[in-house]
Amino acid sequence: MEIVVDFDLCEANGMCEAVAPQVFEIDDDDNLNIIADPTPELRDSIEQAVHSCPKAALSLEG
Repeated sequence: MEIVVDFDLCEANGMCEAVAPQVFEIDDDDNLNIIADPTPELRDSIEQAVHSCPKAALSLEG
């Protein structure tokens, strides 16, 4: 599984970070960072984060 971020769509509003803080982080410059590898144990929270993105900037491959 790979997390794909469309940075042209991402507004760094933090919904993904709120749902899966162990995976997503908004830094001080309002940039989205993926801070953990998407492991099977995190799949549910990652999927929730992808679905919670109001700009549909996140997707999963694999």
